Amino acid sequence: MMLHAPSSPLAERMRPIKLEELIGQEHLVGEQGIIRRAIQTGNVPSMILWGPPGVGKTTIANIIANEVKRPFHMLSAVSAGVKDVREVIDQARRASRVILFIDEIHRFNKSQQDALLGAVEKGTVTLIGATTENPSFEVNSALLSRCQVYTLRSLSEADLLKLVHQALLRDVELKTRKITITEHKALLTISGGDARKLLNLIELITESQSGDITITDALVTDVAQKRIAIYDKKGEQHYDIISAFIKSIRGSDPNAAVYYLARMIEGGEDVKFIARRMVILASEDIGNANPTALVMATTTFQAVDVIGYPEARIILSQCAIYLASSPKSNASYVAIDAALKTVSETGDLSVPMAIRNAPTKLMKELEYGKNYQYAHSFENNFANMEFLPDAIKGSRFFDPGNNARELEMRNHLKKLWKEKYGY
Repeated sequence: MMLHAPSSPLAERMRPIKLEELIGQEHLVGEQGIIRRAIQTGNVPSMILWGPPGVGKTTIANIIANEVKRPFHMLSAVSAGVKDVREVIDQARRASRVILFIDEIHRFNKSQQDALLGAVEKGTVTLIGATTENPSFEVNSALLSRCQVYTLRSLSEADLLKLVHQALLRDVELKTRKITITEHKALLTISGGDARKLLNLIELITESQSGDITITDALVTDVAQKRIAIYDKKGEQHYDIISAFIKSIRGSDPNAAVYYLARMIEGGEDVKFIARRMVILASEDIGNANPTALVMATTTFQAVDVIGYPEARIILSQCAIYLASSPKSNASYVAIDAALKTVSETGDLSVPMAIRNAPTKLMKELEYGKNYQYAHSFENNFANMEFLPDAIKGSRFFDPGNNARELEMRNHLKKLWKEKYGY
């Protein structure tokens, strides 16, 4: 049986250790539930528990281990690597029927997931993976084929309120105080159906007050605004932190960029999400001021996808610092938006005949490609001819930025197109 220290957070102190104590997920652990039947027979298969945050994935894994009395190892895919997985497997070979629980298994990259295959197939470990993402997309098909996938449902309002009242009645610390709940809308709204957040919120409220407490929506909202600092990967703070990260890089502040990067890593943000945003920034905010930035960001995206956490943090940090320290230009971003605006306003303008493709005899007879001037046949590989449709001749979309590389581009374009485009 797993015991919880009095100093543990309320959510941990209230974590069920028996099936009878679990609230919700009746379709899996009820009288006819497939997980209950597996526990009763002792034939627990490797499985993936898929569901939203705070609905009991970790709890069910703990209960399974307690009920079947097997050795239990727990890893988090955010911080564990292949080395950690292999160490557990090596220990499992010396033990018997070990259960390995991997939280957020979707964050394991291919090589990390592959490291599990042999042990799962041979029965060296019984794998229980927890994920908030669709395992069909995030778990290797080879590993997925060796596991049962069980979908956990969101907890109902009745389930959540039952959880709260159970905590008030049973928790060692809370049951000694008179705590009354007269309103619960704010509790449920702020916790967003996440049982762990709900219990953490109750603990914050009770710690902020002395003596008897009457919990109202106003009290919950006041305490939450002052005390809660949860990195919610799907909530408002998710967007605030990535916004601060991007703006810090755009503002050429590597120190702020690394700080917000650390906030995201600590909060378990998807490594590919962070890297993907840096690829976009490398083109949008740096562009041709330093073309290598896009190469660096793209390579980072590919590398972290293969490496995964925890080592990926080093690669992300290197890239963020490089991008923040690079000269900045949004000229390419402005250019394409200006061009798109012109396209939306002018429609499908006819392409000049001289630069149309003429793969057939008929097209040549219709003068497709007539008078085209092949640039490489001219001095300096440049032919002064018209490429834009007649209706928008002379339209300038690209305005090079004020940085060394783009000033060089401007000077080059000025020699070619000064009269036409005014560079």
